[in-house]
Amino acid sequence: MLRTRKSATDPPPRTGLRRAVGAALAAVVAGTFLAGPPGAARADPAAKPTVRPTSGPTAFGPIRWVPCPEDGSVECGTLSLPVDWADPAGPRFDLALARRPATDPAARVGVLFFGPGGPGDSGVQKVVESVRFSAEQRRRFDIVSFDPRGVGRSNPVVCAADLLARVPQVITDQAQFDATVRDNAELRADCRARTGPIFDHVDTRSAIRDLDAVRAALGEERLTFHGSSYGTLLGAQYADEYPHRVRAMVLESVIDHSLPMRPFLASQAAAAQDSFDEFVAWCDRSADCVLHGQDVRARWAELLDRAERGELPDPTLTPFALTARAQRDLYGPDWAVLAGRIATWSASAETDSSAGGTHAETAANPLAVFCQDWSLPVDNYTEYARLLRRLAAIAPDVRYPMGAQAVALCLGAPVGNPQHRLRGRTDVPVLVAATRHDPVSEFDRAAAVARQLHGVLLAYEGWGHGSYTTSPCMGATIDRYLIELTPPAPDTHCPPHPAPSR
Repeated sequence: MLRTRKSATDPPPRTGLRRAVGAALAAVVAGTFLAGPPGAARADPAAKPTVRPTSGPTAFGPIRWVPCPEDGSVECGTLSLPVDWADPAGPRFDLALARRPATDPAARVGVLFFGPGGPGDSGVQKVVESVRFSAEQRRRFDIVSFDPRGVGRSNPVVCAADLLARVPQVITDQAQFDATVRDNAELRADCRARTGPIFDHVDTRSAIRDLDAVRAALGEERLTFHGSSYGTLLGAQYADEYPHRVRAMVLESVIDHSLPMRPFLASQAAAAQDSFDEFVAWCDRSADCVLHGQDVRARWAELLDRAERGELPDPTLTPFALTARAQRDLYGPDWAVLAGRIATWSASAETDSSAGGTHAETAANPLAVFCQDWSLPVDNYTEYARLLRRLAAIAPDVRYPMGAQAVALCLGAPVGNPQHRLRGRTDVPVLVAATRHDPVSEFDRAAAVARQLHGVLLAYEGWGHGSYTTSPCMGATIDRYLIELTPPAPDTHCPPHPAPSR
């Protein structure tokens, strides 16, 4: 039987395009899967793996800081770390870092580490742009982040673009299932050859060791951390592994890594459908929606049916690509944009340029991280088709939730960091910031993570993927916690911002 599997050499978790097909997959691999807001840095396809052997000690540092070329007020640096933490004297790679010093040194609390989402977002870019850090955070903390191993400037995973393009959006029969398994094996061999030895060690359990090494190199006795989206997996597993090294931790739009594949995908489907329902409700009540007064679900279903029959002028606009684009619009949420897309797509007056194909020889593959973090055991096409039918029943308007998009790409991949329940208990409660109508992170799963870590749940009664920069109430509560170590009372709720129109 074919199953994604855990490497036998790994220690237990606690010890430590087809143009149309390739085009939409390229959009997913570029960082839209489980990602924060768009804008992740892309790897330089020509970059060579920065790996070198060492036989020296297992202490790491110092970090050599220089002004970042994009902004001289921010410092960029690298830290040489082991490719395989089980072999600290083996090959190394350079972890790319950025630091924005506190603007008020006299009031400085320490270092605030930001965990980027994706997988595939660049923490270096986030610090350089400083678009998601409040004035109070910038005043009181040195803000530090990094490109996780295998991403951006940290020895990115790169693969042949034509092999990535072979991966189908949706598998249609057993023959294609078998071909995908074979093609994936060829793809992994190609990625490994182009990327170097780090390709087999880009899982999040390895990344938490990187994070702890950065903490130590900066002289921080304890970690102050704010993770967003996929970055919450990094934070949650750090708190699980090193609970007494945590000073304060915020997990925003959390990913629950305790769920087996089917409950995980079902949770994502429920979240996506809930957010689509909220979009439809907005269109029904708001004259700002270009589809106001129409049957929005019927318009959307007709559009998906036309795409299924190949009747749209742009062949890249498959049902898979349409639902992926719609889900990205729900992140903001950008309801007016989504309504406009449905109107123009239905009129066949505009194609989606963001789904265009790629002619590059190589492409970044940040989903390699996801494939090593999640066991997705599907043995054959019958099981795969049954899974898709179940997800469609949960989310009839969103046929392919984000997690389902990775199933085909991860078929046959070894898993170094499979799902497991968290058991760490930090000295100061972890703060889990959850949005009631998040299109990716189901609210109930955020509550489950808070229970696993004995943390505190902070609820934003609004919409979208992320709340810190959306809601002044959430932002102020999170800042107070990070600075003063004062968590909100249990069952604290922040109202929608702005208030919904009626």
